[in-house]
Amino acid sequence: MESDDDVPLILTWDEANSGLLNEDTERGDENGRGGNYDIVNNAVVSTPGPQNHRAQNVSLRQSWEMNYQEAAIYLQEGENNDKFFTHPRNPKALAAYLFAHNHLFYMMELLTGLLLMMLSLCEAPAVPSLRLDVYVHATLELLALVMVAFELCMKLRWLGFHTFIRHKRTMVKFVEAIVVLIRQTSHVRVTRALRPIFLVDCRYCGAVRRNLRQIFQSLPPFIDILLLLLFFMVIFAILGFCLFSPNTADPYFSTLENSLVSLFVLVTTANFPDVMMPAYSKNRWSCVFFIVYLSIELYFIMNLLLAVVFDTFNDVEKMKFKSLLLHKRSAIDHAFQLLVSRQRPMGVSLKQFDGLMRFYRPRMSARDRFLTYKALNTSGAPMLSLQDFYKFFEVTGLKWKARRSGEYWFDDLPHTTFLIFKGINLLVKSKAFQYFMYVVVAINGVWILVETYTLNSGFSWSRFVPWSYIVFLTIYGVEVLLKITGLGPMAYFSSGWNLFDFSVTVFAFLGLIALAFDMEPFYFIVVLRPLQLLRLFKIKQRYRNVLDTMFELFPRMASLGLTLIIFYYSFAIVGMEFFADVVYPNCCNTSTVADSYRQINVTYGNKTVLEEGYYYLNNFNNILSSFVTLFELTVVNNWYITMEGVTSMTTHWSRLYFMTFYIVTMVVMTIIVAFILDAFVFRMNYSRKNREPVENPEGGFERVCVGGVRYTDNTLLNLCRRSRTKSDLSMKMYEEEIQVRNGRNYSECHVSRWSVYTFLQSVFPVWTHKVPSPLQSAQTRS
Repeated sequence: MESDDDVPLILTWDEANSGLLNEDTERGDENGRGGNYDIVNNAVVSTPGPQNHRAQNVSLRQSWEMNYQEAAIYLQEGENNDKFFTHPRNPKALAAYLFAHNHLFYMMELLTGLLLMMLSLCEAPAVPSLRLDVYVHATLELLALVMVAFELCMKLRWLGFHTFIRHKRTMVKFVEAIVVLIRQTSHVRVTRALRPIFLVDCRYCGAVRRNLRQIFQSLPPFIDILLLLLFFMVIFAILGFCLFSPNTADPYFSTLENSLVSLFVLVTTANFPDVMMPAYSKNRWSCVFFIVYLSIELYFIMNLLLAVVFDTFNDVEKMKFKSLLLHKRSAIDHAFQLLVSRQRPMGVSLKQFDGLMRFYRPRMSARDRFLTYKALNTSGAPMLSLQDFYKFFEVTGLKWKARRSGEYWFDDLPHTTFLIFKGINLLVKSKAFQYFMYVVVAINGVWILVETYTLNSGFSWSRFVPWSYIVFLTIYGVEVLLKITGLGPMAYFSSGWNLFDFSVTVFAFLGLIALAFDMEPFYFIVVLRPLQLLRLFKIKQRYRNVLDTMFELFPRMASLGLTLIIFYYSFAIVGMEFFADVVYPNCCNTSTVADSYRQINVTYGNKTVLEEGYYYLNNFNNILSSFVTLFELTVVNNWYITMEGVTSMTTHWSRLYFMTFYIVTMVVMTIIVAFILDAFVFRMNYSRKNREPVENPEGGFERVCVGGVRYTDNTLLNLCRRSRTKSDLSMKMYEEEIQVRNGRNYSECHVSRWSVYTFLQSVFPVWTHKVPSPLQSAQTRS
């Protein structure tokens, strides 16, 4: 065990302790006045000695504590992909950094951003039921902006002025807050469209920031293809104007502007074949114009756009993985230099690692810190080498659980009971049991289909149906009990498929209770019964891959959905500022879409009927109506009716708003499609390249243990597991590419699996060795 007075290789200490370290401290071990470290009690046990050595040891421990803290900060910056130029440079900046990097501050940022965005519900034009007096919502906005100013002050204190003005997101927030505070008089507040910036800059919205960054990185090739699309559109608009403008009955090509708008809408197919029919009625050969136009624009260039964006997205994903890996390795190098000592400069001891983890994972127990150290130290050496330390981020995510060393959870039961549970275990793991349950699920699905058909025909089997519900529910319940008994609760609930089966069975039971007690509001639970049919897709490997990919995409799809909502919010604010209360029933009478906005009473004999076009409901009168309208524009079916209705009541320049919105949503939707394609193709390529065996149907959604370690303590095993991420798959997928330096023969130097940094350093040169501590440098200058 390492002594207390082993001096750090790089010293980081505050001004009060500077100069307290001398050569005598370095000889503490030689004088035999070292100490021991109690990993269980998380305490340093010092050997009594002279008073001056005690003071020196106290100073040394304080220096180590500072090193532990700064190393933890470097690792957090590596994990969060924070730039190293934002690293705190002095004790004052460190205090501000620690304040700005805690969950209370993060929650304050999140609540402030949400408050500013939700103010649009009660600001004019407000949702009728949520309208507030101007002084109330103005006070709330001022309060939120004061909170933003406080956040910016803390970041200014942490980053310093020069770094502060280089931080783009922070500067945008600063400018937006200043503009709103200065312009307190009534004005067109389009700047409200920038409010999502306050939410996006929150720590909890990191995935949204990555999505926005990826969208901007994919813009250059998108713009190139978009210009090509617009070029052909202009050519065909001129040609269409020359060909079809003589036809006075054709309103789509009466002017060059109408020709451009009609062909732009035609790319979305929203006005086809209506746009073709006037010309087609005059000359049947005019259909060739529209067929050629759609073939080029819709079926070639639009698909080419997706292909180019997908290729760019794939390259960006690979470069992002490499840059993140390089950033994490650089952070580990920084932290490693702060954890090694002068006497042991080649490795990190258990004591130093434990001190680091107390700052990096304050809530981690002493046992888990020790097990994490053992998991990193695969070579069994006395200390962690740099190569071992490179696995830090992979291993620290492991979850540790103590289990008995037996093969089964029922090993300690009496022999007869053990044999019974053993038989149940073999039964639930057998192929016959699995396929029996598949047959039951299939029969249940057919029965539900027949039951639904008979109900649709007006004939109810209510007297006979409940027994089938009870029978199938009983079979599913027995299956759940057998699996929990045979596999054990921990093993059963660690499988995603088992959790799915258990949830559907529980909901089916709740549905039975709702039917038995005539609880009509809960009848919707009964509709969830067909979800059991999803189990049939586990039989085929391709279906499992599709379902696995779908469930893996859910978290990322949620962040992409939030990204789209942010764009919706900005466009909704602009739409409310310019188009609020513009459309209403019986408006747009001079437009070609007047029938869609008409609201008249029509008499049929003795009966009067109100005929409505309903499109007047698609308006920008408040934020909620704007969101619905924008979603309808995203779907693009008949979106031009909304555009033409607003245009007829305002100006032709209003079309730019709708066309810009379509292009922006097309970018986001293309990125979403590219992301889905990339995830599925990556999974398929990974399976082919690594030739992984076909997974057990019952283990399709099980979490994979990465870097598991067993540490024996009497009859207990400490097992670890965590979810396998795409980063883990990428490490294995690009292992050969990483190990080979730019495709050259590297036979003279074998590069191990964990020496990825060697390759990346050759591609992206970076200074990583002997990195001085910024806090040390600041103290040295002072």
